[in-house]
Amino acid sequence: MSEARQRKADELQHLNQDGIYVLPNAWDTGSAVLSANAGAKVIATTSAGVSWAGGRPDGQHLTRERAVAVVRDIAAAVDVPVSADIEGGYGPDPADVAETVRAVVEVGAVGVNLEDSGAPAGGLFDDDAQAARIKAARDAATAAGLPNLAINARTDVYLAGIGAPEGRYAETLRRARAYAAAGADTIFVPGLTDLDVITKFVGESPVPVNIMAGPGAPSIAELAEAGVRRVSLGASVAFAAYSLVVRATREVLEKGTYTELGATEPWDVINGGFTGAR
Repeated sequence: MSEARQRKADELQHLNQDGIYVLPNAWDTGSAVLSANAGAKVIATTSAGVSWAGGRPDGQHLTRERAVAVVRDIAAAVDVPVSADIEGGYGPDPADVAETVRAVVEVGAVGVNLEDSGAPAGGLFDDDAQAARIKAARDAATAAGLPNLAINARTDVYLAGIGAPEGRYAETLRRARAYAAAGADTIFVPGLTDLDVITKFVGESPVPVNIMAGPGAPSIAELAEAGVRRVSLGASVAFAAYSLVVRATREVLEKGTYTELGATEPWDVINGGFTGAR
């Protein structure tokens, strides 16, 4: 593994331990380059955006090959660390996760986001099964020469509404402890937006916490005050971009007007943003 790649992995691990950083989440090379130009310290992919760009719906419909190809192109185009959203690992078994991790590390990723959803019988993998999948990710990264790969373990207890509401906190905390023991560096809890609960969870989690933000979520300043280390926008930016495609197209076809196309950045910010790209 090159010194530059190791340095990026160390940089990402350092960010997980100190302060707060935000991931706008990219879905192709262009969105990654523009995000980096705008100041993003890390580029993380969004499986939803990558799926949409490939003409597929979100929700475990992306192929390993497509995900790896996008990570390869992004890692070659930006100088900041790249973290790959590998959804549920593109297969239920630890061996499937290991194969995926080897592939994204080989093309330049220094971090991965691994979900506990996508179990063959539906719902979430149980604690032991997901812990084994996380361990497989860690072992695969080590064997590939990147033992400091940043593993962001995502649990969908809140996002999927698993169990009774009053039991979700304890379920999430138990999973966080199991995943950390298996080798996860951070725990990602999408769907959790209550600031008081976030603050409590940060205080009890064995590893730094990643929260999904966007409209309706606490501000970055509030999340920083709560002790959150990593903030993901998930599919939000891609969702906004593709929503504009729908709105602008409907407007011009149905009304013959261009209002939706009025809020743009200067040409030099967009077109000029690719000048000198790697």
